[in-house]
Amino acid sequence: MDSIARRTLLKGGAAACAVTAVTAVAAAPRARASGTVFRHGVASGDPLPTGVIIWTRVTVSDDATPGSGEGEPAAVYWAVARDEEFTQVVASGAVVTSADTDHTVKVDVSGLAPGQDYVYRFTAFGQHSAAGRTRTAPAANSSPDRLRFGVVSCANWEAGAFGAYRRLAERGDLDAVVHLGDYLYEYAHGEYGTGLRTHDPVHEIVTLSDYRTRHGQYKTDPDLMALHERVPFVCTWDDHESADNSWSGGAGNHQPAVEGAWTDRRAASARAYLEWMPVRADSVGDEVKIYRRLRFGDLAELSMLDLRSYRDEEVVPGAQWRSVDDPERTITGHAQLEWLTAGLVSAPVQWKLVGNSVMIAPLLFPPLDPATTQAMTSVLGIPREGAPVNADQWDGYTADRRRLFEAITADQVDNVVFLTGDIHSSWAADLPVTAAPHGPSAGTEFVVPSVTSASIGDLLAAPPRTAAVSVETAIAAINPHLRYVELESHGYGVLDVTRERTQMDWFYLANVADPASPVRHGASFAVPSGGRVEPRPAPVG
Repeated sequence: MDSIARRTLLKGGAAACAVTAVTAVAAAPRARASGTVFRHGVASGDPLPTGVIIWTRVTVSDDATPGSGEGEPAAVYWAVARDEEFTQVVASGAVVTSADTDHTVKVDVSGLAPGQDYVYRFTAFGQHSAAGRTRTAPAANSSPDRLRFGVVSCANWEAGAFGAYRRLAERGDLDAVVHLGDYLYEYAHGEYGTGLRTHDPVHEIVTLSDYRTRHGQYKTDPDLMALHERVPFVCTWDDHESADNSWSGGAGNHQPAVEGAWTDRRAASARAYLEWMPVRADSVGDEVKIYRRLRFGDLAELSMLDLRSYRDEEVVPGAQWRSVDDPERTITGHAQLEWLTAGLVSAPVQWKLVGNSVMIAPLLFPPLDPATTQAMTSVLGIPREGAPVNADQWDGYTADRRRLFEAITADQVDNVVFLTGDIHSSWAADLPVTAAPHGPSAGTEFVVPSVTSASIGDLLAAPPRTAAVSVETAIAAINPHLRYVELESHGYGVLDVTRERTQMDWFYLANVADPASPVRHGASFAVPSGGRVEPRPAPVG
């Protein structure tokens, strides 16, 4: 992945130096698309006080589909304005995109004002894109009263419609959407999901062309397009952006004998992700660093983790289970853990938020009946014979978790809140430093459900709020730090942050197969400043 960031992230300042190239490309004759050239919408992401990333893709000709490698270079103009009519343009420029970046465009716009709403658009071949809306972060020295984030995870195209994205797009009160991973799935058609929709390509994605094609498909969903158009995203990847149960040296769903070297597949998935997603990343040699930190005045700081690129291989059932506590095993990598710890203990903010792709709260599983055990095995990955941990989560890397929790408590850091996805279910938890009842806590964890991916409730195939309830009760009984467990619903979370408390509200879809599904409020839990998580009677806002 030589200089991925250079190839995929076109800086606004550098774009101005490309005027000659843009002019030459614009004047060159080429095939033209028969319809709109902006078929994949627009997006923004990673808001800073004075900047934000804006993104689009240009379809330069009908054969220049995502992943095709076809199509000539194209000149693309961009503008950021204060008003929808673009009479008050505050930043603009031009770039050239080509098949080398799958005709995607990413501009890191700078020079904006803190805490402001903006509109942006792109122009190519005489056509304007849709006008996107975005918002910069508050100034670092400011004291905002409130922040509000949509929180989502696990959106499998074949498992349902993206009604959760539709309902978030309708809100109009979000500062950003935090996407905690599994933005897309790598599976072949019919391999995982209900088959309500068909993946493109139909085979499991392995090559750069495959990953680009799948990203392109996701960006055509009208509800995901609408949400990207209206709210900036802050994203990290989990495993399915590359392959199921991925780790630094491979993946559970990767077969080198028939799918080639893992390093090639990982590089292809990372390159496509950075081309198609509005995220900032740094290149360090052949590695891509996407763990990063975003500041929102003195109210909150959000540390987004990468828990796939540096982790050791997951332990397997049997004798190896005792190695989950091996002090040499890591889920974060040593550099990232030091970065996270240093940031949490030094952050000059009220709330320290952590975007965390897999569950960090300890989780013991009680004895369950065979049907339930099968469902837990399918979704959570525990062995059929039962086990005290899900080793794909922080439970499989307990030394890293202990080091982190001990650092938080030793420095008396309060108001640490982990935001988590991955396990297709909803949880609220205190984070115990030891197993002692009512012992010290390192913070709070809020886990959001899947957008579509199969839940334990789906696999139990029982009427709603029947079989799953007994499982939830049994889990809560042996995990006293858990305050809320809901194993069957799909939807999203809304995190509301004020000086006094941080509150998560869970919202659930009535029918994951229906893009227009109604949504209901499921639960509200909050952690008061300096306190522990507790239920709340109603959602905020």
